[in-house]
Amino acid sequence: MKYSHKLSDGVHILAYVSIYQDGDLSSAAIANSIESNPSLVRRLMAALVKAGLLETHPGVVAPRLARPAADISLLDVYRAIEGNQRLLHVDDKTNPRCIVGGNIQDTLNGIYDDVQRQAESTMAGVSLQQVIDDILVRESARSR
Repeated sequence: MKYSHKLSDGVHILAYVSIYQDGDLSSAAIANSIESNPSLVRRLMAALVKAGLLETHPGVVAPRLARPAADISLLDVYRAIEGNQRLLHVDDKTNPRCIVGGNIQDTLNGIYDDVQRQAESTMAGVSLQQVIDDILVRESARSR
């Protein structure tokens, strides 16, 4: 199974822009922090701009948060990056003539809907500022 790191990378970009607001905010510098490539960073930044979470100006390497970090939730970032993509997916190619295959989709869809609601509720309660604060506390402890 392939996992998506886009949410993590989107949060990473926003935290980086906030923490290094007076530093090098080029897509190359951010990509170096993520250990990815600048084109991925630019694509994710475009999604964050479109969602109103990040501001950029053509020809100027000075992205900034579009609103205070305390007012940006992980759910905001998730929706900006993943759109309507669900966390869990049911295999839609099962044998309808089998008791399990004919019923598993409806059964799991109900369960997965509950998981989605709970995950979104939790993400809505976590701000980017909380993430940034935790990063800085961990860095301070690591630097001792």
